[in-house]
Amino acid sequence: MMLSTLFAAIAFPEIDPVIFQIGPFAIRWYALAYIVGLIIGWQLMMLLAREDGSRVSPKQVDDFLIWATLGVILGGRLGYVLFYKPEYYFANPSEIFMVWQGGMSFHGGFLGVVLATVLYCRFKKIVTLDFGDLLATVVPVGLFFGRIANFINGELYGRATDVPWGMVFPGGGDLPRHPSQLYEAFLEGLVLFAVLLVFRRTRYAEKPGFIMGLFFAGYAVARSIVELYREPDAYLGFLIGGATMGQLLSLPILIVGLYFMFRPSRKIA
Repeated sequence: MMLSTLFAAIAFPEIDPVIFQIGPFAIRWYALAYIVGLIIGWQLMMLLAREDGSRVSPKQVDDFLIWATLGVILGGRLGYVLFYKPEYYFANPSEIFMVWQGGMSFHGGFLGVVLATVLYCRFKKIVTLDFGDLLATVVPVGLFFGRIANFINGELYGRATDVPWGMVFPGGGDLPRHPSQLYEAFLEGLVLFAVLLVFRRTRYAEKPGFIMGLFFAGYAVARSIVELYREPDAYLGFLIGGATMGQLLSLPILIVGLYFMFRPSRKIA
């Protein structure tokens, strides 16, 4: 009882989601996280494209930034609307565009970027798997900053816990909860980024699509693990076999990732 009382006293550090505001114009941490993630990911991708043996040129990477931005934002928002709260947003369509209030789906953003990548590569006549390998290497950077933004917003918090680092989140009741956003920032962001960089220096990277597949599979595993500590969305709860929506949406990504990692080695567009 004493321990539970102690842990319950650890409050979520209140951070104003608005960095500064001038009249109706406001800069929010949530938007800044996406901007910083895109810019750093873009610059890292440019550096990797300049390395000896790169099958993608820096110019091709440079031209892709706007495509990636549209894919992330449109896909992420539409994915959240369709996968998680379709009834609410269909009843309140004007709120679909209020991205600054939070509500972005990685799985939707994933599909948006995949579509943007395929269209861009076809338009520029680039080998899709070569470009996908390079892009996949830097995606965890954006995931890291996105999860930090979730933490600042006090959203997507974890399940109730008595671990010493449990936090009492606004809107999460009086019980301390896992800071699952930080778990995701660590696993989906830092750990996955390090794994991808290591494998880029091995012979496996010579196989077109392997790094991309490793990212898909690595993300699916990391997300599924963190879902064990993350509070399921109240309007969805637990689904098939006690799985969460995040775990179910990660399953096809895992299958696709394993396919690209272990498919017969041959170069395809």
